[in-house]
Amino acid sequence: MTNHITDFLNYLRVEKGYSPLTLKTYEGHLRQLETFLSETDEGLDLLTLDEDVLRRWMVSMAERGLQARTVCKAMSCMRSFYKYLLMMGRIARDPAHALRNPKMGSSLPTFYRAEDMEHLFRDIAFPENFTGLRDRTILLTFYHTGIRVSELTGLTLGSVRFSENELKVLGKRAKERLIPLTATLREQLRQYVQERRAIAGDALFCSETGAKLTNDKVRAIVKRYLTGVVTQKKRSPHVLRHTFATVMLNNGAELQAVKELLGHASLQATQIYTHATFAQLREQYAAAHPRQRDKQ
Repeated sequence: MTNHITDFLNYLRVEKGYSPLTLKTYEGHLRQLETFLSETDEGLDLLTLDEDVLRRWMVSMAERGLQARTVCKAMSCMRSFYKYLLMMGRIARDPAHALRNPKMGSSLPTFYRAEDMEHLFRDIAFPENFTGLRDRTILLTFYHTGIRVSELTGLTLGSVRFSENELKVLGKRAKERLIPLTATLREQLRQYVQERRAIAGDALFCSETGAKLTNDKVRAIVKRYLTGVVTQKKRSPHVLRHTFATVMLNNGAELQAVKELLGHASLQATQIYTHATFAQLREQYAAAHPRQRDKQ
């Protein structure tokens, strides 16, 4: 495929007058796509891929935390490249023609892989004390509910409603919503609450002295544990929120249902998760989300 890339870059330099910096950027995108193809083990190359493969590549860029602007530039390069190949008769169909850019002005949601989350809860050794049990419960709550960090720190012992199998969350503008508990999270919360009751105070997540955890303290806890299992630069409760939403949608949840679970005021806020193609993301999440696996 090297000759096709070289010919394309020469065409841009001679016929279009592109700058050396732009040519270097374009070559970088094309080389990255070649590497992506070599890692798919599907026997594909730049001439035989289709638009689905290009979408999967775009998703992989989002997973690495690249900004929407960077993804758009990469897609612009692909459109120019395949228009050139089509013009030169080297392909019969342009696989980049129908691709849509992510919305400019916002990033594609960063999310964690299902296998990384499995590794976190299966293999990472949490301390065998109250703090370790609390920290694991915090991480599992974020992953299974998608709640905001401020919503988590606002939970009280009364927020966990075991008899109704739900979590009562106070969201933005003091709006309450109910989130169903998965079997895994329900059992985790049951163990934690049993230990928690020996400590004074009403905050669900607290220190060993009963002091309510701050948002910054929770962010630090999440970052510390995620550092051992994920490669993304962003290691935060908000990315766990993105992960929850993405997994839910890719395992068949309706957009309206995810909107309600996340506490969004409108569908527009939820639709950011559709900018990456869910059909391709499904392959990233072949292992179903715990909400899908748990039989309640």
